Amino acid sequence: MLVKLLEPLNVSDSIIEKLAEPIKQAGHEFVYYNEKTTDSVELANRSEGADVIMIANNSYPTDVINQNDNLKLINVAFTGVDHVGIAHAKNQDIMICNAAGYANQAVAELTIGLVLDLYRHITQGDREIRNSNFPGPFQGSEIKGKTVGLIGTGKIGMMTAHLFKAFGAKLVASDQSRRNPEAEDLGIEYMELDELLTQSDIVSLHIPLLPSTKGLISKEKLDLMKESAILINCARGPIVDNDALADALNEGRIAGAGIDVFDMEPPIPEDYKLLHAKNAILTPHIGFLTDEAMELRARIAFDNTIAFLEDRPQNIIKR
Repeated sequence: MLVKLLEPLNVSDSIIEKLAEPIKQAGHEFVYYNEKTTDSVELANRSEGADVIMIANNSYPTDVINQNDNLKLINVAFTGVDHVGIAHAKNQDIMICNAAGYANQAVAELTIGLVLDLYRHITQGDREIRNSNFPGPFQGSEIKGKTVGLIGTGKIGMMTAHLFKAFGAKLVASDQSRRNPEAEDLGIEYMELDELLTQSDIVSLHIPLLPSTKGLISKEKLDLMKESAILINCARGPIVDNDALADALNEGRIAGAGIDVFDMEPPIPEDYKLLHAKNAILTPHIGFLTDEAMELRARIAFDNTIAFLEDRPQNIIKR
């Protein structure tokens, strides 16, 4: 079979070569493009004839899928797969797999980092201390004793829960899909979403983007939060009505937000309301992006390819 990796995976070429060696030793062909492209014509050209294509978080739309009759597997080296024409691929009997789990620690640590930044005014302090009119130090807050509401208790949610627990926070959770026994063992109390939003000092999102979760955190849901509460989103941008979030921040209806994901991938348009919101710490979708996570992601992605070539597909997306 012909396997093509269409974009870099943020690891060295030598690591790619090492991971691809079992594919070539098994008699398959492997082609690697080490420069990213977002051009659909170029993506189609790169995909030509491939049985397996490997991508990361680069869009792989329906019109590109249509141009390769050979395609059998779209191997997404990423957790979310909403940047792929999923429904069309399934109609063509093309499998899609992902690399869920590679960034659990990385995303959980960024979540904590955003909370600490908001609570201790780290970014603000760095900016102000460089100002000749230094206003003085900022009094902050501690995580210990705060109620943290986790929306989603999958693997990333649970990794985040353990870190918050180490800080001495009280943990509550809401999950549309299931109750996680690990969460209950950790002493997490499950409750309905509205109750969680009302009680929590920190609300942290850890759910996938699905039709049922798009816009879940609406103006009405934001209005349930305490004025002193903060919202952290290191999941997917459209889970939140981000215009409503900007309004809530600017009007002081919540105290702050740490946001790593948006309604589009960066760069963000200049008129995007969150860019101009008060007490918002924004990062350019870096939750997954650590050296350690990138190496683990590459290993999982290549393991997925090898498993498929050996007729034992794994990490297949079911929906």
